[in-house]
Amino acid sequence: MKNTHLLNLILVLTSTGVLVSFVFLIYFYCKRSAKHEQQDVENSEQKHEDDVEVEDLMIFQDGQDLTICDILDAPGEVIGKSNYGTLYKALLQSSNSVRLLRFLRPVCTAKVEDFGEVVQMLGSIRHPNLVPLLGFYAGPRGEKLLIHPFYWRGNLAQFVRESNPDSHKWAIIYRISVGIAKGLDHLHTGLEKPIIHGNLNLHLLLNPTAGQEMLELSASQGYKAPELIKMRDATEETDIYSLGVILLELLTGKEPINQNPTTPDEDFSLPDFMRNAVLGHRIHDLFHPDLLLNSSIDDEVPVTKEQILKFFQLAMTCCSPSPSLRPNTKQVLWKLEEIGN
Repeated sequence: MKNTHLLNLILVLTSTGVLVSFVFLIYFYCKRSAKHEQQDVENSEQKHEDDVEVEDLMIFQDGQDLTICDILDAPGEVIGKSNYGTLYKALLQSSNSVRLLRFLRPVCTAKVEDFGEVVQMLGSIRHPNLVPLLGFYAGPRGEKLLIHPFYWRGNLAQFVRESNPDSHKWAIIYRISVGIAKGLDHLHTGLEKPIIHGNLNLHLLLNPTAGQEMLELSASQGYKAPELIKMRDATEETDIYSLGVILLELLTGKEPINQNPTTPDEDFSLPDFMRNAVLGHRIHDLFHPDLLLNSSIDDEVPVTKEQILKFFQLAMTCCSPSPSLRPNTKQVLWKLEEIGN
């Protein structure tokens, strides 16, 4: 399928997604002991006296080619930064494969004893529409790396905002939307214990301060549900709100946050903009104008304005200010199927 790799990156809201799923087939654990030495990582690391540092590598399905030396020696290109970590595109020399490495700053991560269960859970998830965790490295100085596949097509923001002609084709928008919803549905209903996406589950590996910084970043980018105050309070309903924003983003080609308002009373968030467009009867603002034009040229069965408006209504319901009024993932999928038919 033309956009398979793109679908894998969609739930990624703010960055390359670290969503993961299915039962992990391989768990390889190496330890190397070293004598303890006084550490000062970014002037904030605690001293651990009379302790033994360990270097660990957990390997999950499709990460069999990973080795500690290959990961640490891989030449990398920085492709993203935040207060809690850095993203690298790295070339693993022995396998000649490109991977995405997410470095977590030691001062931002949770306590070591909290990591094992969470990482194994994340590494066990596999689904066609979720980006898998291939490996997890914990270094002797508190450094931590998550290893994922690298997808050359880029992420959702690039797809929507960089004048990609495919981003205004109904068939592709619809297929991406279904893929996002299926991935989120798997997390909410397809596992023994539901998993809240909560900005890629990365917050599970961070300490409370860093988790809160992640939430504030999500808010600044327009994906945070209005009722979500602390990342630990993320719910299925807050995930659905974020999904609704993404659906609006796909439908309109607009950014979730208006970074350059021209007037003081201009709408700041995309859901608010769309609500006021409805109240003002500005139907032309509800979807990108090329949708109907491209559909009539490229699709065997052109999309109708009725289908587009139903898609818009679904997205706005997901963005309802009241969490109890938002649909669950099954209901989203049922509605998408109805719209597609």
